[in-house]
Amino acid sequence: MRAPAQVVYRWLCQLRVAPYSYDWIDNRGRRSPRELTPGLEQLAEGQTVMTIFRLASFAWGRHLTLVTPAGGAGERLFGRVWVSYVVTPEARETRLLAKLRLLPPPGLRGRLLAALLPWGDLVMMRKQLLNLARLAETRGAP
Repeated sequence: MRAPAQVVYRWLCQLRVAPYSYDWIDNRGRRSPRELTPGLEQLAEGQTVMTIFRLASFAWGRHLTLVTPAGGAGERLFGRVWVSYVVTPEARETRLLAKLRLLPPPGLRGRLLAALLPWGDLVMMRKQLLNLARLAETRGAP
């Protein structure tokens, strides 16, 4: 995308308050903020992100890794899920990559989740990344 890596990372920090995918599904109909919220870039492991995740690790300006906490609502719904976002500066652009890892619960429910969740998440994550790219390119950072 055509935005500096630091701006892209600031928009990733916004995931602490909203999912930036299809708000009518992921955000109970509330619109994800279209302006950067001051202070959200102050990260600490364990912070809540997108309601069902916790910030597992980060390197400011480079990556965020999220996880559904053991026993939490996210794990009860989807199993154990890790999502990593990696920001890579390139010549005149920035690459934003996302990787999903799923450890489904045992049994039939887990097999169904393992078969279906990645496809559903592909649709949701694609929308999320497109939204974040558009906002980083057009709204920048203060």
